[in-house]
Amino acid sequence: MNNVETSLKEMEEKLARFSEVLEKFGLDLITKIGQNNLKINMLTDKINELHKATLDIKSLGPQLNNVIESQRTLESELELIKSLISNIRLASPVQSFVNETMERNEVATDKKDAIIKDFEVLREQLDTLDDPKIIQQSLEKIKEDIFEFTGGHRINYEISQVIKRLDNATTLSDEYSEETPTAGIIKKYIQEKIGFWMNKLMVKD
Repeated sequence: MNNVETSLKEMEEKLARFSEVLEKFGLDLITKIGQNNLKINMLTDKINELHKATLDIKSLGPQLNNVIESQRTLESELELIKSLISNIRLASPVQSFVNETMERNEVATDKKDAIIKDFEVLREQLDTLDDPKIIQQSLEKIKEDIFEFTGGHRINYEISQVIKRLDNATTLSDEYSEETPTAGIIKKYIQEKIGFWMNKLMVKD
């Protein structure tokens, strides 16, 4: 009987120690799982921060491209200024400079007067002719003269648009533009534009 009691007591002690070991293992396991979850959450937060930082960097791309493009434009303009400065020659005596300026002004005035005269001739052609090709040729010459006189002017763009329209015109009585009915027929449109072009040219030195 004593042997049975002793065996039961030993078994209870062993079960108690096993329970303690099992409990400790469970607690350690829970602690490890908690620590791992904390690390996983920290890593997740860091990944989210990295993702946000990556998006921020990507969003800076267009701005960076604009900065680079502006820098290139500035460098080109600086190179142009350097080139202009390097090509500057020492000024001639004052009298020579004045004479040269007067000669240039006289040439420019003569050129302007010639263009104005051509516009007046074109206006007369519109009153007597109905051939788009002749008007087109007159406008081509005026456009070239304006380019030589101004080095480039919005008038040239507008004249180019008219010349392009005359390519497909059969008469000067065709509508100038279906999209803009208020423009009227080609003849009327050009007549109104001539006055506008002449005024613009008059204010050009």
